[in-house]
Parts: sequence; C-alpha cells; structure tokens
Amino acid sequence: MAGPVLIIMILGMMVMPLPPFILDVLFTFNIALAIIVLMVSLYTKNPLDFAVFPTVLLITTLLRLSLNVASTRVVLLEGHTGPDAAGKVIEAFGHFLVGGNYAVGLVVFIILVVINFVVITKGAGRIAEVSARFTLDAMPGKQMAIDADLNAGLIGEDEARNRRETISKEADFYGSMDGASKFVRGDAIAGVMVMLITIIGGLIVGMLQHDLDLDTAARNYTLLTIGDGLVAQIPALVISTAAGLVVSRVTTDEDLGEQVLGQLFNQPQVLIITAGILGIMGLVPGMPHFVFLLLATILGLGAYFMLSRAAVVETAPAPTETLPVESQDASWHDVTPTDTLGLEVGYRLIPLVDKVQQGDLLKRINGIRRKFAQELGFLPPVVHIRDNLELRPNAYRITLKGCVIGQGESYSGMYLAINPGRVTLTLPGTVTSDPAFGLPAVWIEASLREQAQTNGYTVVDASTVVTTHINHLIHMHAAELLGRQELQQLLDHLSVQSPKLVEDLIPKLLSLSTMQKILQNLLDESVHIRDMRTIIDTLTEHAAQTQDATELTAIIRTALGRAIVEQNFPAGSEIQTMSLHHELENILIQVVQTGGKEGAGMEPGLADTLLKEATLAAQQQEKLGLPIVLLVPGTIRLLLSRFLRRALPQLSVLSHSEIPDNRKIKVTSIIGGNK
Repeated sequence: MAGPVLIIMILGMMVMPLPPFILDVLFTFNIALAIIVLMVSLYTKNPLDFAVFPTVLLITTLLRLSLNVASTRVVLLEGHTGPDAAGKVIEAFGHFLVGGNYAVGLVVFIILVVINFVVITKGAGRIAEVSARFTLDAMPGKQMAIDADLNAGLIGEDEARNRRETISKEADFYGSMDGASKFVRGDAIAGVMVMLITIIGGLIVGMLQHDLDLDTAARNYTLLTIGDGLVAQIPALVISTAAGLVVSRVTTDEDLGEQVLGQLFNQPQVLIITAGILGIMGLVPGMPHFVFLLLATILGLGAYFMLSRAAVVETAPAPTETLPVESQDASWHDVTPTDTLGLEVGYRLIPLVDKVQQGDLLKRINGIRRKFAQELGFLPPVVHIRDNLELRPNAYRITLKGCVIGQGESYSGMYLAINPGRVTLTLPGTVTSDPAFGLPAVWIEASLREQAQTNGYTVVDASTVVTTHINHLIHMHAAELLGRQELQQLLDHLSVQSPKLVEDLIPKLLSLSTMQKILQNLLDESVHIRDMRTIIDTLTEHAAQTQDATELTAIIRTALGRAIVEQNFPAGSEIQTMSLHHELENILIQVVQTGGKEGAGMEPGLADTLLKEATLAAQQQEKLGLPIVLLVPGTIRLLLSRFLRRALPQLSVLSHSEIPDNRKIKVTSIIGGNK
C-alpha cells in the first residue's frame, strides 16, 4: 500500500492546506530525497540497476509541484505577516542564500531554471532518446548473438533467457527515460510560471486586501516567492543531474567515482604537463601567482606519487600461492553433468573457435546442427567446446556422452588436400589421412592451394576438416543423439501445429520410451524421421494391436517406403539393387522362424559365406557407382540388416513391402547364386 498511499498524499497536498511546520518537513524531505537519488546514481554500475529511476523522476516532479501549490497557498494567505509566513525553510532560502535581496534572488532563480531546462534536462533527454533508438536498432543483432552462443553451447538456456530479458529491459528503460525527461522540463517551465503568478497575485492580495504599500508588498511576497522557487528548483537541479549521470553512463564493473579516478587521473604524464602549464601561467606578471603555483604543486606531487607507486608495483615480488588451511567439503556442485556432444581442442586450434581472431568454427557447427535437423528431422544436442591442454597442440577429439568417438589433427592456417583416388601429383607437406572418411591426404601451405585444386585434390581448410568430421559422426550416431529430452522437444514442436495428433498417441496408446526406441531403430538404419505425421498416424493405427517396438518399426518402414527408397534412388530412376538366391532366402527364413532374429542361430559356415559374398557384391555395386542396397523379403530384413551392417555400415537392407508399386527394380547381383 506504500505506493498508492504516497501518490494520494502527494495529490492531496494540492488541495489541502498545510501549516508552515509541515511545509518545512516536506521541503526538507524533498531535498533529502533528491540527494539520495543523486548518490544512488553515482554508485550505480549499470543503468538497469536503477531501472525504477523514470518512476522516481515522475514522483519527485509531482512532489515538487504539489509543494509549490501548497506553499503558494500559504504565501498568498499569510505573506503579509512577514518573511516567515511560509515556514523557516522558505525564509532561509529567501534571506540566507540571496541575502534578502529579491532582485538577486530573481536572477539566481532564473539562472538555475536555465541551467536545469536548457543544459542538463535537454542533454539528458537527448541522450536517452538516442540511446533508446540505438538500443532498439541493436536488438536483432544482440538476439542473434545470444542465439549463436546458445547454439554453440557457450551459454545455457537460463543465461540466454536472462540476456534476452536484459536487452528488453534496456530498451524499456531508455524509452522511459526519454519520456520521463519531459516531466523535468515541464517542471522547470511550471516553476517559472508559478513564480510569476505568485508575485503578481501577492502584490494584488497585499495591496488590495491587506492595505500594504507597493514596496512592502513587493519585498514580502517577492522574497517568499523567490525562496519558494529556490527550495523547489535546487532539488529539481539535483534530480536532473542524477538523470544525466544515469543515462550517460557506460556499463562497467565500476561506479562513477572509480571510473573518473581510474580514467581521468590514471596518467601521470597528463598531470605533469598540466602542472607545467599552470606553473608557467603562474609566473606571468599580473596573474594570481599563489593560486596557479599552488595547483601546479599539487598536481606535480600527485604525478610523483603515481610514478612512485607504479615503480613499487613493478619491483614487488610475485605473491606466492598459499594452500588453503582447510579444504571445503565435497558437495553436489562437484558433480558435473556429462556433455552429450563435446569437442576438445588443443591450444593451437583455439583461434578456430575464437570470434575475436575471426574463428568461424562455432558458426559452422551451428550450420551443421541446422542441416542435421533439416535432413533427419530433429535438432541434435549442442556441441560443447573446450580447450584441453592434455591434447597435442593441433589435435582435437569428439566425444559422445563423455566417450571419444573420433579424433584427429587440424592445422590452423593450412589446408588439407584430399586425394579422391585419381591424383598422381605428390604435394609437399605433412602426409596424413582424412579424419572423417580415411582418404589419403596431405596438409599443405596456403600458397599450394590452387596447384592442388588444379591437379584434382579436394582442398579444405582447418575448420572444414573438423566440422566435416563432426557432421559424419553425428550422422553415424544419430540414434544415440535422440534422447528423451530431444524427443519431447520434437513432440512439443509438432503439437504446436497438430496438438491432437500427438495427444491421441502419447501417452494414451504408446509410452514415450517405446516411441523413442522406434525412432532410434529408424535412425540406426539411416532412415530420417522428418515425416513425423506419417509416423504418428501409423503408430496411432497399430499401437492398439502391439506394443513391440521392433514390429512397429517394421510397420512404419512400410509406411515410409517411398521416402526410404528415395534416400538411395531418386524419384523416377530405376532401383538397381542386390538380391539373395531363393535357396539362401529359404534357409534364412528358417533361421528366423527358429528364433534367430539376431543371427545367433545361423551356422558359422553359412554366416561366413554370406558375409564374404555380400562384401564382394557390395564392392561390385560400388564400382558401378550405385548405392549399396540389398532387397530381401520382409521376414529376414531385420536379420540381415543387423548381421551385415556390422561389416558393411554403408549397406541399406530393404524389404519388398517397402518398394512403391510404381518403381522398377533391376537386380544387379545375386548373393548365394553359386552355392
């Protein structure tokens, strides 16, 4: 209730008569409040730390106007009784500050109003206006920077949310300050008008109602009015100064005093030159020698002490590190969560991730995540990047849930020339292999880049080497990257457009864990999950009959058959695939029927023969420039996929039910035809 009560009391002063003693208390409170606001603005390090200032500015302005109205009423009613009619504070300002001379008081009052209105308030309002405009213009860029840091893993969700709120508050603050400064300008204008009206009204009341002569009426009412104006304008000037200090501050970790002392008086050379100039001026005949020489001496001594202190700091021995007397107890803060995806780099690769050094690795990794989401249908976790001094200077390693899944070396400022297999020219450099695909390569200087490209090499820079490796690995481990959190985010994203679609399936018909297992089965065989509508529709239709993730995965593969085929063979092209001999198919069907879904029931000789012939057929398929695809009956598709993909990870095993009716099939080789 403090806020509403305060506002009501301030408004009530405009209509309710107040005795002189209460006016003294309120005028003193107004001065104290202005000093408090000024001190807070001096010790504020960030403008947003005093975000309530526009409201305080309005309240103090309203308080001064209310006091003006209340004091004007008392001056006009009791001004004929003497200079203390409106209280001791107004009397003191009217006599002590201006010596009882109303002409001097009038001049001082006008000067204060001009300083407040023309200089301080106008300047502070202009700064607030420009700051508000620039803050609004910079908001999109700041938001993009926050999103980039969030995607790169440099900050978390909570910190990103706090930064966005800070940006929004900055725009609101400077916009409010721009409007609040108009209150102070209006207060200055109102002060002049109130003074003129009070003087004219006092002369009329004193001469006509109280039979005072012109000189007595002018002296009494003018001095009271001048005192009233000064006691209001001085706090107004203080508040305006505080407003200018707040909006003109640059955000740092120091208050205004530390900034001024640290930036204005931190150069002893400046003090020495200034002291020399003042000393020369003090020796000029006719100048006040004592004042100039005194200030020159003070500045010279200040420079001397600054130089002496700097010399002591340079010669002081480095402090030795002391061991803590008592180690802190272990806590849950010592348990750090494992990053789902991580990139550790040696110290020579730090420029690749440092924006200050024009490193673009963070931007490229963000692009990889965006491309991954477009291709596979879900957003992978953020890649957290750290430097690791235990690695070799140019080495890096990629981790998945704390385990290393890939590593290599990259040389900042050099290029990797990859031999695609048709290059005969040998380039000078460090011979190595492409960390992503194992192709022969060589690290070369930038001057050899064009020569390498001319001779058929594929040339990439250091950042591309790392990002290509990351891209290859996250596609290989896509199934492991789809955790419960990522799946929930995917479903939440889908429920925005089709809320009923998700609501009817989870958790009514299918649990979230079963849904995760099904999608992981698809991703494990390089099947994208972009078409979530078809996946959810199919699960909604069949989840009531079975909850087995393997069976539901097979049903979904059939529903996604067109998309699965187009991943390997573009629309309209002929499906050129490998196949099994019918006798081998019958044997494998019997293996599945006896419970050998994982291939455990397969005879060792049969398994060895099947693996050898599948490898030969895959090599032949690769020589023809065709995708390595095997077409089999649906009952043995899972068996062959799990068995053969261990040795042939690039192999795709499709069932007959997954092939659309309008696609033509051509068998390029038959596995087991010679057995």
